[in-house]
Amino acid sequence: MRILNRFLCFFSFTLLLCLTACKEKSIADKKFDNIPQISAGESNGSHTWYYFTREGFKKVATVQNVPQTAFIPWTEAIRISSANCATTAGENKAFAVINRLGIISFNGEEKQLSKDENIFTDRTAGNLIFLNETPIFSVFKSAFFNDTIKDFKYSAEDSQHLFLIQFDPASKIAYPIINCNNLTKEKNSEVVDYYWDGINWTCCIKTISDTKTEFNYINWKPIQSLLTLSPVNAKANISQWESNQDEFRAKKEQLEYKLAPERIKKMLAGFSKRTNFSIDVKNSGGCSWRNYKNVAQNGWAPAGGNASSGPAGATGGSGSSTGESGAAASPRENAASARELYATAILAQTWSAALFEDGTLFLEGALPGKHILRGGKPVAIRLPKLPDDFVYSDFVISGTSLYAAWEETSFFKTGRAGFVEINLNKTLYSKL
Repeated sequence: MRILNRFLCFFSFTLLLCLTACKEKSIADKKFDNIPQISAGESNGSHTWYYFTREGFKKVATVQNVPQTAFIPWTEAIRISSANCATTAGENKAFAVINRLGIISFNGEEKQLSKDENIFTDRTAGNLIFLNETPIFSVFKSAFFNDTIKDFKYSAEDSQHLFLIQFDPASKIAYPIINCNNLTKEKNSEVVDYYWDGINWTCCIKTISDTKTEFNYINWKPIQSLLTLSPVNAKANISQWESNQDEFRAKKEQLEYKLAPERIKKMLAGFSKRTNFSIDVKNSGGCSWRNYKNVAQNGWAPAGGNASSGPAGATGGSGSSTGESGAAASPRENAASARELYATAILAQTWSAALFEDGTLFLEGALPGKHILRGGKPVAIRLPKLPDDFVYSDFVISGTSLYAAWEETSFFKTGRAGFVEINLNKTLYSKL
């Protein structure tokens, strides 16, 4: 029976969730099996699919009906690259960065795309954080795949290499805060990654020439309010000092799961004992996130039913051991190579949630205006099953609407992409 269980777990994470045939189970396993499993698989008004086009997003009956599109590197694909809730309370306001397209603002069942061709068209966008409930994200041009860096205008003296952008929720307009030019005198440079701890910013700057590629690392912080800065006045209003690769890697490295927030470990207790996974943990309305690696007690890694073999949603690289930042491979790349599940989590004041790439979502606490679920015990929800080679990558909760990003993956490339809207009143609260 033990061998059979391992065989089933390896080929189907979903079966793992409901497997109860074992006569001998650990305390952790029994605790996990007692969590209610609510399926959101059959559409009775409970969920709606959307897919991305070059113009925006469109509703579709099923993912299988989404028009085929060519696979391209994830840095160039139209996809949700980063998402989070805007307030520490995790209330209605939430946002998602759509790579190569714009920003989606979520407010309960309302959703609005704000496009900006000047910022998004030929740049990779992501790394969404918040300052005073204002979304801030970064953009750069990939040296691996972006052909516009070969244009002579890219190397011109007056060329502005954008870095940090703020999005005004009221006007729905994006404004540059700081350019790479404000941080370095080197030409042909891009800030390809950063980490913000709430006070100090640590950046990786990539400089390309005809003969070599160099990485430099700097720390900086604003002297006045960050949101008042622009590329025109930023240089005179920031304090800057040197960093190094070791410091940058220490802030971006994957940490042991035992160091994860207690709320995450409590929510995933039992499940974490039997499954290998890598999880990004974000604070709602907060700064940069950290990734934690969980190793199952039995030492083997079940593969999710829809697990990808590529770095969809990754923050570095072209599928090699190092990414755009020159740092170690991204958590999703590591998860794929080790046959782990990748997940992302959000910690808000009254609720916590974690979404795994196969569509399993754990939720505990109380959503805005709702009662506490099961007295504070976690609930597991199965999102609609995706076709082979598709994964769930990120999510937000706005009111009682769950928005989960999905995409078609092949190693470091992305094909079709979009999101699904789940009505938690119908799939969750009406059943408990």
